[in-house]
Amino acid sequence: MNKYDLEERLIDFSVMIIDIVEETPNSKSGNHLAGQLVRSGTSTALNYGEAQSAESPKDFIHKMKVILKELRETFINLKIIHKNKLYANENKIVKAKEENNELISIFVTSIKTSLNKNRK
Repeated sequence: MNKYDLEERLIDFSVMIIDIVEETPNSKSGNHLAGQLVRSGTSTALNYGEAQSAESPKDFIHKMKVILKELRETFINLKIIHKNKLYANENKIVKAKEENNELISIFVTSIKTSLNKNRK
């Protein structure tokens, strides 16, 4: 996968998150979780753009780790929303969790690869 494919995938993931947030119930817990979800779920694409302009390999790795942290936060938030049934369409939640998990795997692998390159 090249960096542009991953960028598009992260943008599509952000759109998926926005769709879920827009359907979250207007309640105290729904609003709180939706706010957190839209921030963490959309920041992944934005931070990836920053990582592409990293000033050094160390800076790149740091930015990639930030993306990974945001993906993990998003995944837990999706799990809470799913368990509490704070959604309009369960299929969207399931798909978002699957994509989120795949993105986590991609970033874990990418970070490991970058760390190994920088140790040599």
